[in-house]
Amino acid sequence: MAFPDRIERTVELAHPPQKVWAAITTAEGLGTWFGHKASIDLRPGGAAELTWDDGATANLRVERVEEPAVFAFTWHIYGLPEEDPRRTYVEFTLEPVGSGTRLTVVESGFAQLSDDAYRAAFDGNTDGWRRELAELVEYLDAA
Repeated sequence: MAFPDRIERTVELAHPPQKVWAAITTAEGLGTWFGHKASIDLRPGGAAELTWDDGATANLRVERVEEPAVFAFTWHIYGLPEEDPRRTYVEFTLEPVGSGTRLTVVESGFAQLSDDAYRAAFDGNTDGWRRELAELVEYLDAA
């Protein structure tokens, strides 16, 4: 079965790239909109961890840091056992648009999964990005 390998979302933000960059690359920012607590070593190969109040955690490996335009990481694929080594690649691209920022998020790597694992991961993360990006907008607008 052929299915999409990537989830792509674009959102127009009424905030300059530097503010959006801080929201997606600092522990304070990530721990507010993308989890409830975060830590990050912002360099290629650095580790980041997101923690939610329900006890869920996500461990990330920073892959790209090109301030203030590109931030990328790999992380565990939703629905797979923790010991599974496969990861998806998430890339945030920031583009200045007037006084604001166009933020594009692309998560790829779903084609490596079986049909059943694909459906759980792709559907779960599609919904997850919808919710998380809405929280990012709320965080930025409140700051």
